[in-house]
Amino acid sequence: MEKESASEVLTNNYTVQVATTEHLHLAEAICYEMEESAKARGTGIAKRSPEYLRDKINEGKAIIATDDAGEFIGFCYVETWEHGKFVANSGLIVKPEWRKYGIAKAVKARAFELSRSKYPDAKIIGITTSLAVMKINSELGYEPTTFSELPVNDAFWNGCKSCVNYDVLTRTDRKHCLCTGMIFDPEWEKNKAKRESEAIKQPQQEEHEPWNFLKDVKVLERLKSIKEKMFLKMQAKRAERQAV
Repeated sequence: MEKESASEVLTNNYTVQVATTEHLHLAEAICYEMEESAKARGTGIAKRSPEYLRDKINEGKAIIATDDAGEFIGFCYVETWEHGKFVANSGLIVKPEWRKYGIAKAVKARAFELSRSKYPDAKIIGITTSLAVMKINSELGYEPTTFSELPVNDAFWNGCKSCVNYDVLTRTDRKHCLCTGMIFDPEWEKNKAKRESEAIKQPQQEEHEPWNFLKDVKVLERLKSIKEKMFLKMQAKRAERQAV
């Protein structure tokens, strides 16, 4: 049976919805999966405590996917910076045995919807090393961006401290890392009607064209490979110097 509403989507054997107080007891399990995933990938999801995740749930700023037994299988939460100017859907995690079932995409889409509802004027941002996450983001309307377009305050970047590549970020003065920055600007949609109207009057006027992830994925794969070789080589040399 399939059921769909503004607050939840039931698809096959799992439910994706805004987390409520009935999910508070799952915070420890979610934190555990975040840490294990970071270890397995060799990169870091911003480390959060169970108390922090409970706060997000109580604030209505978390999305959870559960199985038929009510156990956690996927999660994501909403964070804001610079008085709501920027919003991020952070901590996306899916339990290993539930991956490749579209859960990450469903959780991310629901978090995106929640962010647009709560903060309609905010730019939605993210940084990731995962091409799979980049694909999901691109389908939601995100585009790659430079780190200079992301929040400048320390609160945002402090979330990277638990990542093994944090020293790369600090050594480049927050200009480069293995992650790729992404952004969704609500102005693109707000001005869509205006652009279309002006295009009728002035057909030669250029419009903002959505980014085509599939077209550029090979370029992104190559870029990721180059960054990994370059930055990790720098990291190895630094470790050698410290060992001497």
